[in-house]
Amino acid sequence: MKAIQISAPRLVELIDRPPVDPKQSEAILKLHYGGICGSDLGSYRGTFAYFSYPRIPGHEFSAEIVEIGSNDKGLKPGMLVTANPYFNCGRCYACSKGLVNACMDNQTMGSQRQGAFAEFITMPIGRIHDGKGLDAKTLALIEPFCIASHGIQQAHPDAHDRVLVIGTGTIGLMAAMAARMEGCEVVVSDISPNKLALAGQFGFDQGILNDDKEHFAEQVNQYTQGAGFDIVIEAVGLPSTFLAAVDSAAHGGRVIQIGVGKEHADFNFTLIQKKELHVIGSRNALDRDFAYVISMAKQGKINLKGLISSVYPYEQASEAFAEFDRNAGSILKILLSFS
Repeated sequence: MKAIQISAPRLVELIDRPPVDPKQSEAILKLHYGGICGSDLGSYRGTFAYFSYPRIPGHEFSAEIVEIGSNDKGLKPGMLVTANPYFNCGRCYACSKGLVNACMDNQTMGSQRQGAFAEFITMPIGRIHDGKGLDAKTLALIEPFCIASHGIQQAHPDAHDRVLVIGTGTIGLMAAMAARMEGCEVVVSDISPNKLALAGQFGFDQGILNDDKEHFAEQVNQYTQGAGFDIVIEAVGLPSTFLAAVDSAAHGGRVIQIGVGKEHADFNFTLIQKKELHVIGSRNALDRDFAYVISMAKQGKINLKGLISSVYPYEQASEAFAEFDRNAGSILKILLSFS
């Protein structure tokens, strides 16, 4: 069978792999679509810390069940599905507390272990989610939306909350959509006017251009009458945007850190004490997030296909990665078609 492999930075190859050999508790899945994630782009560029070469990338996908054993989930051959790609050990302290999404030995497909970008893959039955009622392209976008939705749920939102999302890349825009789905008033912020304009196409007309610290603060005060935002989602992963999140949060507000970064932040932490802020990390997603997002998509409460920028046949994966690399500032999601 064919698979996509990143063999070295900026080197994407189509390789031959042996046929899949499932374990007793695994199903064989035939891929339909795979979404190229920001971490996949980092692996392509050589900047993603958790990736080692050579490796098959990919953890966002839709697939068809080809072979599956008896199970209590009602899953059968021919069903269109997606799956939870975050493998946990089940033994560490985090897992014992139910934080399987933050397992101390987490292995995400396409990062710490081989990914999904192959014609056929095996998957533990317990990780598979039935996608009945959704098309294959929508299903391929469930996983990244789960990350965004998990972050919003970490804040325990209600319909009266004013939410600021800092960073309108794919996850940030999805977080804005997830907050709106909960009935919140949502404002988005980015350093790029083009990104704000793109967010406007999804109905987020209230945007703050974060081009200057004073200008940013003025706009936050204008939108909130000086009170600050009840919930602030940091979806960038930079010290400067984390500080902006803390600054723009209301007293008693919740700051949710979704963005992944490597740099250390140097800031006046007393502001957290002064405003009695709740600063909460958000990592990956849980099975309940998958069930919830799939349910919302089936009810028509989110339109994920609008996020697709382009679709490439998997044989042109090298060109797809190169396009994402060139135009990362204007691309939301590129799908690879394995159908």
